[in-house]
Amino acid sequence: MKLKVYADRMSQPSRAVLIFCKVNGIDFEEIKVDLSKRQQLSPEFRAVNPLRKVPAIVDGRFKLFESHAILIYLASAFPGVADHWYPADLSRRARIHSVLDWHHQNLRRGAASFVLNTVLAPLLGLRANQQAAAEAEKILISSLSTIENIWLKGNGQYLLGGLRPSIADLSLVCEIMQLELLDEKDRDRILGPHKKVQQWIESTRNATRPHFDEVHTILYKLKTRLSEQQSNQADGVMQSRIRTPLSSKM
Repeated sequence: MKLKVYADRMSQPSRAVLIFCKVNGIDFEEIKVDLSKRQQLSPEFRAVNPLRKVPAIVDGRFKLFESHAILIYLASAFPGVADHWYPADLSRRARIHSVLDWHHQNLRRGAASFVLNTVLAPLLGLRANQQAAAEAEKILISSLSTIENIWLKGNGQYLLGGLRPSIADLSLVCEIMQLELLDEKDRDRILGPHKKVQQWIESTRNATRPHFDEVHTILYKLKTRLSEQQSNQADGVMQSRIRTPLSSKM
């Protein structure tokens, strides 16, 4: 039976799994779970993942959730996946696991919470929490510094000095791509100081094209829509100021 991937492309880990499958020629069926419509709460999806989160996969009678576990399984179970994604060498695998374990408690905590409380909350009908956003920004900036100074230390283009991307590169880059939703000022303020991180993102994108850009199209479209909304709001404020007569002090 064909592999089934349950995903929402607005989800960072969903995008990582989808890109991995496409890059490695894995035959699969993408089943959309629209988080904005709360489809992850349906009884049908709960039977796939009782934690009600994406991504999740079904391979025959085998069900699996959590994106890092999924990537490891796909790299190990499907023939034809290049060794650099999840090397056979145990020491290299262990180092990849160290990055993936670090990811959830650091980069993901910072990036996901910051984007949620600055951009996504209003779109989801939630109240943005400024204190949570400020705390998340500190974690995010610290995480980017860790990537720059520790995980990207060395001469390789990728994490852990690699010359080719691993599942850790793909997972972390998809996480950081969520920052595309920020306005340019905030994005440049956060990412601007981290030149090696920016080069690494571009290297990972180039190594996984055209699938990287195709899977991220939903993000690019939302960014355009948000930019247009901000522009229209700014124009509205300007027009309001022009139309409001100055009060005379005479």
